[in-house]
Amino acid sequence: MGLKSDKWIREKSLNEKMIDPFCEEQIGKDVISYGLSSYGYDIRVGNEFKIFTNVNSTVVDPKNFDEANVIDLTSDIAIIPPNSFALARTVEYFRMPDNVLAICLGKSTYARCGIIVNVTPFEPGFEGHITIEISNTTPLPAKIYANEGIAQVLFLEGDEPCEVTYADKKGKYQSQTGITLPRILR
Repeated sequence: MGLKSDKWIREKSLNEKMIDPFCEEQIGKDVISYGLSSYGYDIRVGNEFKIFTNVNSTVVDPKNFDEANVIDLTSDIAIIPPNSFALARTVEYFRMPDNVLAICLGKSTYARCGIIVNVTPFEPGFEGHITIEISNTTPLPAKIYANEGIAQVLFLEGDEPCEVTYADKKGKYQSQTGITLPRILR
């Protein structure tokens, strides 16, 4: 299994639209950086957010998620309340090769502010926008900038093809667009 380089990421993105839109260089002046890096790709957060609220005093249940738990916001800046949480999505749409798994890690600029980004792995064969989980671990409101960097994606190529891809098993988040709330297969 090998970590893939900027050359490989560029070729897959330009020729097979693995990342769309794709930024061939790392943009970092006056913004939280995004775009192609040496061994990864810094993704951007879109301008749509679902911010958790306790106004309705419902329970967060991953098997039966109540949309009253979140408020929708479309903005260039999102303020996440202290000790709270938001969902967002990437600007980029991904089409993962059948022999590649991607792992996503939060950017240090946000981490140094107590803002933690969690994204589950992008499985082989997955296609769609990535839903991003953003936690504000501080006792202060935290600002998130839309259309700027939020996390870095690392691409790992498998030693051999997997038997069943995410697309083959018709994964529950396949081809998602926008922010996708938790769901289970029924």
